Amino acid sequence: MLAAQAPAYSNMPAQEVIFILLGILSLASAFAVVTTRNVVHAALWLVVTLAGAAGSYLMLTAEFIAWVQVLIYVGAVIVLLLFGIMLTKAPIGNEDRLTSENRIPAAIVAIASAATLVTLVVDAFRHEFIDLGPGSGAAPVGRSIFQAYVLPFEVVSLLLLAALIGSIVLSRRDEENH
Repeated sequence: MLAAQAPAYSNMPAQEVIFILLGILSLASAFAVVTTRNVVHAALWLVVTLAGAAGSYLMLTAEFIAWVQVLIYVGAVIVLLLFGIMLTKAPIGNEDRLTSENRIPAAIVAIASAATLVTLVVDAFRHEFIDLGPGSGAAPVGRSIFQAYVLPFEVVSLLLLAALIGSIVLSRRDEENH
């Protein structure tokens, strides 16, 4: 009598399963970001998308990048975005004047752009491999961020501060006119 063979999916490591689930979560929440009609809900779905990306970085043993993703994007940028939405009194709910009838052409362009990007990335990096052995941790990344790229990070922080101050000024000006 022949022994029963185990199904092929049982040989997949748990890390790959988690990575696939994080990818599915990120894709689904990214789809929700662009399809929801409520701006605040879109920002909250963006939090889920960025958290999924951070989880993917953790699965790739890039802990430093994962925490930078959480602290900078999820913590700061999303809070700034929500704060700006609330201060400028932007329309939050479903408004007919903001709805465009170009959804089908937009979807075609989005799918074509995504297919082109995926094709280019796969073709460009087909033979590249990431060394995850000892000594390939976050030290080179941290060194390059805090040495070579300090100025761009500081410029971005000043731009975000200017955007926040601008939204406060615009919201105050609206309150004074009413």
